Amino acid sequence: MHCPFCGADDDKVIDSRATDGGRAIRRRRECRGCKKRFTTREQIETSTRISVIKKDGSRVPYDRAKVLSGLEKSCYKRPVSTESLTRLIDDMEEQLFTRFDREVDASEIGRMVAERLKGLDQVAYVRFASVYKQFRDLDDLLDEVREVLDQPDRDSPNQTQLFE
Repeated sequence: MHCPFCGADDDKVIDSRATDGGRAIRRRRECRGCKKRFTTREQIETSTRISVIKKDGSRVPYDRAKVLSGLEKSCYKRPVSTESLTRLIDDMEEQLFTRFDREVDASEIGRMVAERLKGLDQVAYVRFASVYKQFRDLDDLLDEVREVLDQPDRDSPNQTQLFE
């Protein structure tokens, strides 16, 4: 590990602890050259073992960054923190890696993400669903919005004003 301050390749680990429910390790390090301390995080590489089957039948490696990118676009200018999105993906991946060994349909990943996003932010969910469900026209979008609005646990007043 190279020191981010002086570039030396000589450091010692001062403290290590599990984070994110044991899926990652946080290490506190001290450079032996400049004596400054820095933190590194290690995450288990489980995502590369699953292939995603796309609609056209092609297979690509699962990419967490693509899921995060789609969520960030859906949550643009919404009061959703990056930490919430990270937890959402962590939760989805835990289920994904438990249920599937080698391959999974892209639509299944979309369904799992959409299910969790609906509970996090309804407007972001409708944005995500418009891409994931490939609405053909405005009626499909309105049907989805009505379904979301008919759910009993609406907390945010902004969500009810979506099409009023």
